[in-house]
Amino acid sequence: MKKQYRIRNWSEYNAGLKRRGSITFWLSADLTEEWLAAEKARKRGASITYNDIAIATMSTIKSIFGLAGRQAQGFVESVFELMQINLPVPDHSTVSRRLGRLQIQLPVKPKKSARHLVVDSTGVKVYGEGEWKTRQHGISKRRTWRKLHLGIDETTGEIVSAVATTNDYHDSQVLGDILDGVEDHILQVSTDGAYDTKSCYEKIEQKEAKAVIPPRKNARIQQHGNCKATPLRRDENLRAIRQMGRKKWKRESGYHRRSIAETTMFRLKCIFGGSLSSRQFDNQAVELFLQCAALNRMIQLCKPESYIVTS
Repeated sequence: MKKQYRIRNWSEYNAGLKRRGSITFWLSADLTEEWLAAEKARKRGASITYNDIAIATMSTIKSIFGLAGRQAQGFVESVFELMQINLPVPDHSTVSRRLGRLQIQLPVKPKKSARHLVVDSTGVKVYGEGEWKTRQHGISKRRTWRKLHLGIDETTGEIVSAVATTNDYHDSQVLGDILDGVEDHILQVSTDGAYDTKSCYEKIEQKEAKAVIPPRKNARIQQHGNCKATPLRRDENLRAIRQMGRKKWKRESGYHRRSIAETTMFRLKCIFGGSLSSRQFDNQAVELFLQCAALNRMIQLCKPESYIVTS
């Protein structure tokens, strides 16, 4: 029988979902003071220098509301006019020129306990045909996308680490960068079979974490059980699968919590569209990181607390 769940904090969750759709803006005094960078060295006739927070704000609004560069500029100018804030707004060319140099810090709530990290990747389209044309006529040579690799906390659903690459990178090549981006202690790393490589196991062991990666169906034990060397985690997973079966092993090891990563990918593409407006790779990477930061703030506003209904 399929388990049924109910939400415990429905009133708070409902209110948080409504706040996500609010277009009410609030600008702190610190933001208005830091909107413009120091202009002591500014020469006569030079353009206005904006702080990094102004560029990040413009790009975030552009992604959330699905606006083009000039439309985002007009949108922020109208908001400042309604709020009676006398601040200049960076134009679309300034945002494009500065975006790739930003350093984005993902907003993550501190956690006392160790993290269970679920890792996965997804493709984000740069340009190419739509999904219908691809299904009907196949993929053409001009279809191009970027890959977004995410490390997500299984408990909170927050993105704690993100890496952007081109589409010619394999998932296993990026796992080390994802783990290095997590400052807290990692208890367990759950991934799919694409990360079933020796290097991935070694990188997870360096973090003193437990690797839960389903081995390939033709995988073999590399180290004999009577060997005095330290047991290999991949061999232990294989032995457990042979004893209890792959289905039960996934359930007992907590592997199915990896679906949190797929849920996060789905939310990211539903909210931001699954495509990029920037054309330079550095700008595309920062655009994706800003989307991840916005997604973290959204889940921090409201997250359902569910429980199993017992009969």
